[in-house]
Amino acid sequence: MTEAKAAPDFELSTLDGEDQVRFHDWKGKPVMLTFWASWCPDSQRDLAKKQSFYENLDQDKIQFLTINVTGREGSTEAPVQFMEDNGYTFPVLRDLNTKTYDKYQCMGVPTTFILDENLQVMNRFNDKAAFVDIIKGVEPLLVR
Repeated sequence: MTEAKAAPDFELSTLDGEDQVRFHDWKGKPVMLTFWASWCPDSQRDLAKKQSFYENLDQDKIQFLTINVTGREGSTEAPVQFMEDNGYTFPVLRDLNTKTYDKYQCMGVPTTFILDENLQVMNRFNDKAAFVDIIKGVEPLLVR
């Protein structure tokens, strides 16, 4: 097993642009963090499963956050429309083009990171990861 490293910090606006979120403020509970784009078939499949996960998660044990990679979208309205069309309610932040995506050294979407309560990267799952494997990556943090 490789040594865990700190997840890069960021401050991004919510998808509606009304609030700023500073990632460091999420310290204290494990986090599932996913980068995505609305046009991507792998993101579409992944986010459908993650919406169900989000609806059923115990927010006292884990936090859930997604980042739309605006630099990989066709328009600024595409992710907003995607969220509305699918009835998704999970939190979404808007990347500054691909600035945060690049900081996390993502190679595609979706990319999911599992972070411990100190925001150390414990697992990373790329675009072809099975959802069941992502859940298995979260489990050790939920039983601490």
